[in-house]
Amino acid sequence: MKSDGGYILVLNGPNLNLLGRRKPEIYGTLSLEDINDGLCACFGDAQLVFEQYNSEGEIIDSLHHAGFDGDCRGIVLNAGAYTHYSYAIADAIEAIEVPVVEVHISNIASRESFRSTSVIAPVCRGSITGFGADSYRLAIDALLNLL
Repeated sequence: MKSDGGYILVLNGPNLNLLGRRKPEIYGTLSLEDINDGLCACFGDAQLVFEQYNSEGEIIDSLHHAGFDGDCRGIVLNAGAYTHYSYAIADAIEAIEVPVVEVHISNIASRESFRSTSVIAPVCRGSITGFGADSYRLAIDALLNLL
């Protein structure tokens, strides 16, 4: 596993600050802080930066900033509900220079019909869904081995 320089941004969208409390039967009982702490423990040598925004504009600003930052090696993005309709986030991903891996805790294809389509997937390097909090670990591992 490569970990030579640079950071990976782990960017979470709306309502993910409620993990552990919101629909634990779907999203599990771990909080976002628990997930982030687990990722730090798993990837001790990698520099991980964690951000969470409920606002679409802040997510786009973060993508722009990291996407043109020469020190950013990749982005793990859980766009939450924006996944299904934010063409603005898709455009931001398409415009930036670093690879983005889309993640979801639940398997979005097996949920309500409006959740089965991701408008960001076509512009992401890959998508990992349905593995619970491990979706983040798998995405970071993929980015570390890709770069």
